[in-house]
Amino acid sequence: MQNTPNMPNRVSFTEEMRKDYTILVPNMLPVQLGLICKIMANYGYKMELLDSEGPAIVEQGLRNVHNDTCYPALLVIGQLMDAIESGKYDTHKIALIMPQTGGGCRASNYIHLLRKALEKNGYGYIPVISLNFSGLEDNPGFKITGKMMIQVAYGLMIGDLIMMVANQCRPYEVVPGSTDKAIEICVRTVAGRFTAGRLIHYSEVKALFRFVLDAFAKLKLDHASPKKKVGIVGEIYVKFSPLGNNNLEKFLLSEGAEPVLPGLLDFCLYCIYNSVIDAELYGRSTKKAMGYKMAYQFVLKKQDDMIKIIRQHGKFRPPMGFDKVRRMSNDIIGPGVKMGEGWLLPAEMIELISEGVKNIVCTQPFGCLPNHIAGKGMMRKIREHYPDANIVAVDYDPGASKINQENRIKLMLSSAE
Repeated sequence: MQNTPNMPNRVSFTEEMRKDYTILVPNMLPVQLGLICKIMANYGYKMELLDSEGPAIVEQGLRNVHNDTCYPALLVIGQLMDAIESGKYDTHKIALIMPQTGGGCRASNYIHLLRKALEKNGYGYIPVISLNFSGLEDNPGFKITGKMMIQVAYGLMIGDLIMMVANQCRPYEVVPGSTDKAIEICVRTVAGRFTAGRLIHYSEVKALFRFVLDAFAKLKLDHASPKKKVGIVGEIYVKFSPLGNNNLEKFLLSEGAEPVLPGLLDFCLYCIYNSVIDAELYGRSTKKAMGYKMAYQFVLKKQDDMIKIIRQHGKFRPPMGFDKVRRMSNDIIGPGVKMGEGWLLPAEMIELISEGVKNIVCTQPFGCLPNHIAGKGMMRKIREHYPDANIVAVDYDPGASKINQENRIKLMLSSAE
């Protein structure tokens, strides 16, 4: 067991481990994270995205973390522990990865809860890698360079595009399952471009944007019966993860609605922008803020290019540019509210309403105080500015009744336009 001097119970992921260890990744977004795992393979990392689901995950979480822990932590740790104990892996040849935002959200402490669970169950020798950009922890065998970050950002953008256009197709598909088939074709094609150690250039990324749009444009769709568009916002894990929100998208589809989700790229831009304004709000390093500002402008320009390509294609609705989303939220909430999803949560509600998606489900996990304040706590003020907004807050936790959750959503749908 190799421990770091300042954290005696922490096992480092070494260069030697990189050669033959499999890194298990908890699932939140199958398309985006699946592409990122394939991109990381180009840099010598064997990463596997977990797809397990069901009540066993919740039970594992309840066994291994305190029941006052926020629901996303319980599910993420439960999924990782379930994988370890499944018998599928050599536990001496696996590592786990856990994101740390470095902000005020308790998500930064999930990693310590996971290590405690490993120790408790006799797996203290399994290394846990911190995925963070705040200098919280490092591992000699896991390094992310600037070049890698750009490639990952490209994969994330393409993944967001696939998710967005798939959601615009699935409720209207004439041939059941054709949308999922198009997703499979797009993911396979895009992943193939990131293989064999080659760097993908931006001109090729733009060509892949068009390929994805063309692939979905070929689907036979029936728009004769309009669907109620329902936006999904909330804490990032429960908002996206079918495991976390009891397959919310599938339920909305079964109720004749079209789910609309803002992409993961918006959350990344939110995190970058918060670092930009730290100098202005809290007197932090202006030099560091300048670096983040350059990164913000770089990613923002790429998002603008994607939006322009979607508009030129003409078949699908583009998302709203993040900088416009950010500015629209200033009348509702200040930029200093940045714990957890912070100001982004009401900003995404405003984005959806402004784009004509006035029916919104705000997913709220147990134990997420920032989400309840910036989500449920801002609904009244949003309705004052947008009286026709139809928003319902739905709580998700281990003891919540799925029937009650779905009934609340049905009630919202009954008054939906």
